[in-house]
Amino acid sequence: MMLFDDTEIFSSGRGGKRIFDVPDADLLLIDNFFSKEESDYYYNVLYHGTHWREYEMPMYDKVVTAPRMISWYGQTNRPERKSDPNWPTELLQIRERVAKETQIHFNAVLLNLYRDGGDGVGWHSDKTSSSNKNMNIASVTFGETRLFRLRHKTLKHIPPIEIPLHHGTFLLMAGSTNTYWEHQVPKTARDVLPRINLTFRQVKEA
Repeated sequence: MMLFDDTEIFSSGRGGKRIFDVPDADLLLIDNFFSKEESDYYYNVLYHGTHWREYEMPMYDKVVTAPRMISWYGQTNRPERKSDPNWPTELLQIRERVAKETQIHFNAVLLNLYRDGGDGVGWHSDKTSSSNKNMNIASVTFGETRLFRLRHKTLKHIPPIEIPLHHGTFLLMAGSTNTYWEHQVPKTARDVLPRINLTFRQVKEA
């Protein structure tokens, strides 16, 4: 029998609001974007109520199962996304808060579930076709704190950026960030609880 709920030990972070002064990027970080109570609620609703699925991805000369689970919501006709146009109330509430902060309308969201430290994502830039000239990606985290890393694709003298994304943290990667920077969520040998990450996007419908 569990003696406590996972959410009791999730850290909300105390970094406040930060704008990163780095080349070719428009990066905004807000800790406690959602309160601890709100974050606990959304974590439990999304963890238990989302239809999570595994998916396969190409890696070198073979196809492998990605080390995380996903779910797509959005108004898109692209069948490979297997997206659901019927957004749950909670996702609409989160999107509204994100839109109020960014003044950007997002029509799709990718949910990632990192089940434990063995789940992660390697270095990449998002390939989703954007309806906007610049690919604006708004990220919200609920659950375990995981490290988020960014590195410039060509300016190797710029040190990589490491950002702990906490329970209820918001991160906006706007402008040319996705064009010039790669990002990853590394795996960890630590015994960590699940993390849910939402990335809101502006995708082309066809």
